[in-house]
Amino acid sequence: MKILVSALEHSANVHLEALTKEFKGEVELVGVFNEKLGKPIIDLRALAIMGIVDALRKLPFFLKLSKQMLALVPEVDKVLLIDSSGFNLPLAKKIKKRYPDKEIIYYILPQAWAWKKKRIPVLAKTIDHLASILPFEPSYYPKNAPIEYVGHPLLDEITKRKSERSLGQTIAFMPGSRTSEIKTLMPYYIALQKELKCDAVLIIPEYFKNRIETLYGDISAFKVRYDAHQALYESDFAFICSGTATLEATLIGTPFVLSFIAKKLDYFIGSRLLKIEYIGLANIMFDKFQQRAMHPELLQDEVTLENLLKAYHEMDQQQFFNDALELQNYLRHGSSKRVAQIIEETHDLNR
Repeated sequence: MKILVSALEHSANVHLEALTKEFKGEVELVGVFNEKLGKPIIDLRALAIMGIVDALRKLPFFLKLSKQMLALVPEVDKVLLIDSSGFNLPLAKKIKKRYPDKEIIYYILPQAWAWKKKRIPVLAKTIDHLASILPFEPSYYPKNAPIEYVGHPLLDEITKRKSERSLGQTIAFMPGSRTSEIKTLMPYYIALQKELKCDAVLIIPEYFKNRIETLYGDISAFKVRYDAHQALYESDFAFICSGTATLEATLIGTPFVLSFIAKKLDYFIGSRLLKIEYIGLANIMFDKFQQRAMHPELLQDEVTLENLLKAYHEMDQQQFFNDALELQNYLRHGSSKRVAQIIEETHDLNR
């Protein structure tokens, strides 16, 4: 089977790699994905964007890429879209219009429930299989929509989880995966380390290994780690930029404070579009079934050394750990096996 894949983000490719391990038959990937999974049509590093303004600047590039992807559709059996709704949903609509019988699977869906509910009928009409990783998400769709909660990919990928709260003085710092996030947050994290006098661990993406000095500043007081899951497991607390890492820490059982500073225009636009109270993935999900947050969130001007220290000292870490166990039970199981089944079962039916 040949699948056209659109996986633009680093996290999407982590999930894609786990998914490929669950295929029973031989599968060839074409399109956009990490080069270690095959022969993509583009280097993923060319796709990096940070915020709405940057996305608008790169619009011509992404329009050209969309045409390249569309040209590949006739030679594939299926289309697999992962996350990145700004690119993947318009691509899906083009594919369905030109090739109405081509089966499209969308894994890790656009968060239409959070900011564009008008997209939900479009998704239900355009996508043949909506593979949701959020237990509450199907409730936003019509009853006859082709949507299913398949589990959460992080439960496939996280192999170690704490059985009890750790009480040491090792603190992990994760300033993000984009250069602007790192340069904005690192001064606060360096100051935090000095104040707390802790055993500090700096977790960075491996692709920044050769840019440490220019991106991170003076990190002589930090031990650098690239294995995020293991490093979080060995840490007793963490300060994390928003993103997938916050849910990873939660499922591992490491309490943390989320801190995020966006470009002012991006934050202005986003805060008016998004219809959610929290930005942390764990907080969003926990609020759905317990109507409260799990961890502190400091955004924009709230990110100060004083506020970060206060959040650290005042957080009920045992309560967080108990909540983390509840969230694990809420998510139930991983998603890779079920998504692989959806792709291969439907393929068999079309033979």
